[in-house]
Amino acid sequence: MRRLFSAALALGLFAVAAPASAQQLVYQPTNPAFGGSPLNYNWLLQSAQLQNQYEDEGGASQNSTINNFADTLQRQILNQLSRELITNRFGDLDLTQPGTFTLGDFQIDITPGLDGVSIRLFNLLTGEETIVSIPNSL
Repeated sequence: MRRLFSAALALGLFAVAAPASAQQLVYQPTNPAFGGSPLNYNWLLQSAQLQNQYEDEGGASQNSTINNFADTLQRQILNQLSRELITNRFGDLDLTQPGTFTLGDFQIDITPGLDGVSIRLFNLLTGEETIVSIPNSL
């Protein structure tokens, strides 16, 4: 009885099963810049703007002449202050002579050369270093 039932079930499944068919898959890009539909442009732009977490703080309204003047004045005052601090701490720096200075966690090495001056900033804690080259004036 089981054999008959199993055979009938298998025969029924083969009879009901449709022949397998396949289709060709074709990639269609979404972004219009890469060949996608130009109708997707507005949707992609709005989606990107919604995900943008940064806001324009500077804006065109704050880019006035008075704000530019205040920024320039502030930079000049800070530059003058830093020059005075360096002069008070180190005297007149002679960049034609080699020297090493230690300021907190940083070591500054000044090395003059034929092409100009090389200044090496070395972080004593992390081991990071930055080299700034100042060429000779022509």
